[in-house]
Amino acid sequence: QVQLVESGGGSVQSGGSLRLSCALSGTTKNYCMGWYRQAPGKEPEGVASIGGDGHPDYADSVKGRFTISQDIANNTKYLQMNSLKPDDTGMYYCAADLNLLVCAASTVQDLGIYYKIKGQGTQVTVSS
Repeated sequence: QVQLVESGGGSVQSGGSLRLSCALSGTTKNYCMGWYRQAPGKEPEGVASIGGDGHPDYADSVKGRFTISQDIANNTKYLQMNSLKPDDTGMYYCAADLNLLVCAASTVQDLGIYYKIKGQGTQVTVSS
């Protein structure tokens, strides 16, 4: 069974850092992965993605502050979040897809809609 396991998250003050991790198990196929977030009362917002070719993409709101890295051997991706702001608060979900056509057609903005495999989510809270 293909599944994602997320970890990380927590509460920090503005300007702090957190790292999220997302491990994909149950497959040896190539895949794309990303994170989207949702704050209470707001629409889901794509944050960052990394394609099957390892190319990262970021939402404008996090460029220069968030970075995706990967541990290929362990099928794990990391989202390093620096210079966090209160607006970054929300539930962060990891998502992935094994269909590279879906990966190529999706953008960081809509990965939460089109990526089929979803993690359980982890809360990020940034206080001012």
